[in-house]
Amino acid sequence: MENKFIEAFTEALQIDPEQVVDALEYQSIPEWDSVSHMLLISELEDIFEISIETDDVIDMSSVKKAKEILLKHGITV
Repeated sequence: MENKFIEAFTEALQIDPEQVVDALEYQSIPEWDSVSHMLLISELEDIFEISIETDDVIDMSSVKKAKEILLKHGITV
């Protein structure tokens, strides 16, 4: 599961896997802007076959928060 999670971030944000750490926050790097944020949401939804609610899309402010949101769907990474 963790590999799929990291892959979602690397594909959507076009960053190296080593950059996908809990401390990475939305808009803390140029690659994670509003457009790539929506790509990331789409990647996570596709990979894990879930639908992320609008409130969670807005609330996903870091890698750590993304993990917490996936946990709501029963997905542990």
